[in-house]
Amino acid sequence: MDTEDKTNRHTGPINGFTHDKIERHTGLMVVLILVVISFGGLVQILPLFSDRALTEPLDGMQPLTALELEGRDIYIREGCHVCHTQKIRALRTEVERYGHYSVAGEFVWDHPFMWGSKRTGPDLARVGGRYSDDWQMQHLYDPRSLVPESNMPAYPWLFYRDVNNRHTSRKMQVLRRLGVPYTDEQIESAADDVAGYTEAEALVAYLQQLGTAIPRR
Repeated sequence: MDTEDKTNRHTGPINGFTHDKIERHTGLMVVLILVVISFGGLVQILPLFSDRALTEPLDGMQPLTALELEGRDIYIREGCHVCHTQKIRALRTEVERYGHYSVAGEFVWDHPFMWGSKRTGPDLARVGGRYSDDWQMQHLYDPRSLVPESNMPAYPWLFYRDVNNRHTSRKMQVLRRLGVPYTDEQIESAADDVAGYTEAEALVAYLQQLGTAIPRR
């Protein structure tokens, strides 16, 4: 009986090792767990690279203009992405409130993406065109003059600062290397395209294009 038990303990090899050896060596078990997790992750992730719906932009979608691109950088600089998400989940309550759920093709040119994880303020994924430029400007200057219950801070300094266009062309060159289809003409004229605009105007230009790649129903 003892002989049989001893034989059973050392049979049934898995990759050359028995259950007993694996269970007694924590380091070996950790390595094998990591191998299994890595393999499982690759099986799920690699096929996504060949899915055109996830890797190609929506039909008719255009990259950000020079002014919108600078507005996006101002949006990031001022921390707007900390309180506002840009991702609508495929839930009925989300779609009824904000519009069409977000799709991967909208974000293929985003570097970095602005999905966010917290909604101190409303989601902005479909805010483009919902309000006039004048409304957006006033909302930036004094949010509570339009929405009395708002806890959003005011940004009056954006109205007195001109957009810094020294690096606009360079930004677009870098984005083109990452796959954004900017033309040579767009890159060459970028500095002139944003000259004379205030930071508030650039930020509003960015907001007004959000979510417009998908027609509103």
